[in-house]
Amino acid sequence: MLTTFCGLVHTMTVTAANEHDITQTANLLREDDEVVYGDSGYLGVQKRPEIASNEHFSKIDFRINRRPSSLPRVSDNAIDWERYIENRKSAVRCKVEHAFRIIKCQFGYRKTVYRGLKKNENRLYAMFARANLYALAIAGRKLSTT
Repeated sequence: MLTTFCGLVHTMTVTAANEHDITQTANLLREDDEVVYGDSGYLGVQKRPEIASNEHFSKIDFRINRRPSSLPRVSDNAIDWERYIENRKSAVRCKVEHAFRIIKCQFGYRKTVYRGLKKNENRLYAMFARANLYALAIAGRKLSTT
């Protein structure tokens, strides 16, 4: 699970496959986060004790996509505003997926080989660092020294 800022990965956690992503949310949030986007797997994240009990985290605006089955049906000639809003949330979230595309297509990391969580974690840290540098090079920017 990872979080990005302006298309660059800034925080990442690695867990076993049987652990849900929502359990790592508090580890990924930073003090300067004001808005957080997530897929429908994060529904109810603001009710979790580690989020609700933290003064800063409880003030964050969580914009979580709803499950498609929970959206109401609309007649053919009506504008479906709720689906439009969900589409806009997804458009923001897709920026995170770009880092995965770089790792898969540019660096050939398509399949995870089980080597232990620590070894896989170290490999992913190196991959995402390279993906950040690659994204900066494509954008024509340089890494700041501060």
